[in-house]
Amino acid sequence: MPKLKTVAVVGATGAVGQTMLAVLEERNFPVGELRPFASERSQGKTVRFKGNEIPVRPISPGCFKGVDYALFSAGGAVSKEVAPQAVREGAIVIDNTAAFRYEPDIPLVVPEVNRHAIKKHQGLIANPNCSTIQMLVALKPLHDAARLTRIIVSTYQSVSGAGNRAIREMLDSTRAALDGKPFANEIFAHPIAFNVIPQIDVFLDNGFTKEEMKMVWETHKIMEAPEIGVTATCVRVPVRYGHSEAIYAEFERALSVEEARTLWAKAPGVKVIDDPAQKLYPLAIHAAGADATYVGRLRADLANPKALNFWCVSDNLRKGAATNAVQIAECLAEGD
Repeated sequence: MPKLKTVAVVGATGAVGQTMLAVLEERNFPVGELRPFASERSQGKTVRFKGNEIPVRPISPGCFKGVDYALFSAGGAVSKEVAPQAVREGAIVIDNTAAFRYEPDIPLVVPEVNRHAIKKHQGLIANPNCSTIQMLVALKPLHDAARLTRIIVSTYQSVSGAGNRAIREMLDSTRAALDGKPFANEIFAHPIAFNVIPQIDVFLDNGFTKEEMKMVWETHKIMEAPEIGVTATCVRVPVRYGHSEAIYAEFERALSVEEARTLWAKAPGVKVIDDPAQKLYPLAIHAAGADATYVGRLRADLANPKALNFWCVSDNLRKGAATNAVQIAECLAEGD
């Protein structure tokens, strides 16, 4: 029997926190004690885990003593303030925010891509951005075979990436639009109903958004290959769950469609759905509620013999956040 662990989930009532609880249960992670934490407005609430209703706790001095793994998804400000406390009190923190991703001494990990980096942790491991995770799960087996030189990616990101309130805004604004009623959007800069918004996060001085630059910075760090050219355009679309990406990838040598398919067939976490004649290709509805990264629409580039184009879809709350964090915890537990 695996050794039971005490697991804390910080932000347990949020969209990602709730998914972390579900994934821990589904994957039968050896939780001996669960400690759910959330903000003051969630006090008095409970979370359901393995058939039990567990009261949500406030953060307090000593609350992480005895915790083996603390999964954080309560926003960057909370992580910056509370994660160091958790580490001091003996927990290994797996943080889902951007608070620590770019610190050189903090591993940024996708287990299918750079599991080896976990062992470098000093009490804190960062979970990458959702859009970066699925892209690299798909590209890593191809990179190992032919070495990436350039990536151009356009993302079509679901509203759940902005939290539960964003989901409600999409649903409410869609109903209002159908009924011909006015609606004041609060979460998004523009109406999301029947619309696409080519902005996720703030714009930086170089004209790219922070979300787009996350994909650049994180790819370089995770792949340990700063020489790879990365250009991203990140777009919010009116989809509830599941991020989609159109990816153009250049390599040092030509990589045929057939070889890429063979590599994907052996790759952990990747599933191929690619039969254009039958109109089969990855859809957000395929990915929602699943842990795999789905790839399809694979084709050789028309202008560059060393490039491939494909479509990639994954559930942003699961593999893009909660599942990846739990997988890191599993790797840690296996090393005990």
